[in-house]
Amino acid sequence: MKNNKVVSVHGSLVAVANRRYDVVAIGASAGGLSALMEVLSPIPQDFPSSILIVQHLHPQRKSLLAPLLAQKTALHVKQAEHGEPLLPGVAYVAPPDEHLLVGPGKVQLVHSQLVHFSRPSIDLLFESVAGTYGSRCIGVVLTGSGRDGAAGIRAIKEAGGTTMVQDPGHSEFRIMPDAALATGCVDLVLPVAEIGQTMVQLCTGSKQHA
Repeated sequence: MKNNKVVSVHGSLVAVANRRYDVVAIGASAGGLSALMEVLSPIPQDFPSSILIVQHLHPQRKSLLAPLLAQKTALHVKQAEHGEPLLPGVAYVAPPDEHLLVGPGKVQLVHSQLVHFSRPSIDLLFESVAGTYGSRCIGVVLTGSGRDGAAGIRAIKEAGGTTMVQDPGHSEFRIMPDAALATGCVDLVLPVAEIGQTMVQLCTGSKQHA
């Protein structure tokens, strides 16, 4: 699969265009904790982009996702707060029962209706990132059940951004990656162990093979 930005051959990153990426948006659902840990683990402290994470969570329980992820990465990981600035090298985790969106350079939290039975919604995050950052964003769909993230992947692709999906055959729950792939809007299909390093290569402009 290829376009004018990325060439993917059997899940291997062959070429990356010289492009600036301001934001990486990641969506996960069932099985997402271990996948997110693996994705974030190789990312360095000086990562030049902001990372936004939606993991479907129980709406009535305090989330420990941010501190758990922080143990596995050099990045600064925190639960997102409304109105705070988006900074490079920081991973912002959606809080329970709030949609995570972005404005220009800022985090926005919105308590609007459920989307695909979920709040936070991966689709709303991806659509917000696509509308704000266009070609300067990356969308990543990881393991999960349901279709959340598919419409958002399409939005990022149509805005000129780059899209990645965890290989469904190696996902704990493949329904969500399969739904994203079915859109025909995915640039790279990768094992979870390769996604983090590929993000680094894309965002730092490295042209080495994944």
